[in-house]
Amino acid sequence: MDLVEDVVIVGAGIAGLTTALGLHRLGYRSLVLESWSNLRITGFAFTTWTNAWKALDAVGLGDSLRRQHGKLLGSVAFSTVSGLTTSEISFQTEATHGENEVRCVKRKVLLEALEKALPSGTIRFSSKVVSIEELGHLKLVHLADGSIIKTKVLVGCDGVNSLVAKWLGFKNPTFTGRSSIRGYTHFNNGHRFVSKFLQFFGNGVRYGFVPCDDKTVYWFFTWIPSTQEEEIEENPTKMKQFVLRKLGMVPDKFVKVVEYTDLENIIACPLRYRRPWELLWGNISKENVCIAGDALHPMTPDIGQGGCAALEVGVVLARCLGEALAAKGSTEVKGVEEYERITMGLKKYAEERRRRSIELITTAYIVGFIQQSDGKVMNLLRDKLFSSYLASSRLRIANFDCGNLLKRSI
Repeated sequence: MDLVEDVVIVGAGIAGLTTALGLHRLGYRSLVLESWSNLRITGFAFTTWTNAWKALDAVGLGDSLRRQHGKLLGSVAFSTVSGLTTSEISFQTEATHGENEVRCVKRKVLLEALEKALPSGTIRFSSKVVSIEELGHLKLVHLADGSIIKTKVLVGCDGVNSLVAKWLGFKNPTFTGRSSIRGYTHFNNGHRFVSKFLQFFGNGVRYGFVPCDDKTVYWFFTWIPSTQEEEIEENPTKMKQFVLRKLGMVPDKFVKVVEYTDLENIIACPLRYRRPWELLWGNISKENVCIAGDALHPMTPDIGQGGCAALEVGVVLARCLGEALAAKGSTEVKGVEEYERITMGLKKYAEERRRRSIELITTAYIVGFIQQSDGKVMNLLRDKLFSSYLASSRLRIANFDCGNLLKRSI
């Protein structure tokens, strides 16, 4: 028998689960379809900036996650060419929306917290969506196992290769020509790193080290791979050896972080992004279908906003959908009127996120281009002129409040 749902969310990543939790907080049930057999834990950790903590507070998870992740005091940038410090900025400053707050959150901890806060049965694992069909005002979601789910609202949070985004007319994200290797290292007796975001630039590479807590350090490395180097992305041993060769002039303690990383804790991926003009003219929503998270705004990691933006999106989308569905309790509105209300709610969401998504994607791309460019002139300009600007741009872009789940204070 075919299932019938009010809201179906494709993808149990950060955006999908935040949207589901936001709807749950507002009193609405959703069904989250995940193609994997369990939560997809990739990337290990990510820097959560002030805007992300606003979103986490909105869905009621901020305080519990704060207790598990140390607060970062600032960021320091170094040149791998000279070995000198090129910029240093404090995070202990006030911004428009309050004091800056930056931490490095373990992705597994975040996703499990989101899952735990949801009602049992919200996530349906091993449910791969293969096609979407229209049936009047409903959407038919066809799964690989042959089952069909009818839904009044379809939300695509299915990542950079989003089937829902393709249905809306978007092309696959564009490869930037850069790749990233990421890992994390656990120190049983503590790492003794200062609570700061430490970054290194020069000779066409960018990498950094960020403590998550007293015992765990997350690290990343981005570069422009040659044809031969592309082959290492499937081999953790070669990835580790490659990073160690490319570290340049850095203190030995950073080398040891990579050396001590277990092979199962190293991954690599090409960096892709959605061209900003595609969002300017494209359909972020169409009728009762929309996209969110990496399906909407795939971006390079250079300003650390991919996961943060996914949290923002979840709150905004839940709020807009909640407003659209709210009339259901007071009047018996069905059929066409309900469909039109949902359509307008998703349009409101799309317009609210369009400019913000374009800003994030564009800023990340430009920052990454400057940081990773090679050559004597560019190294000089970056280290002497652009370094402080690039560091402060992260705080500026994070000075954003997505708002509460309800328009009024809660």
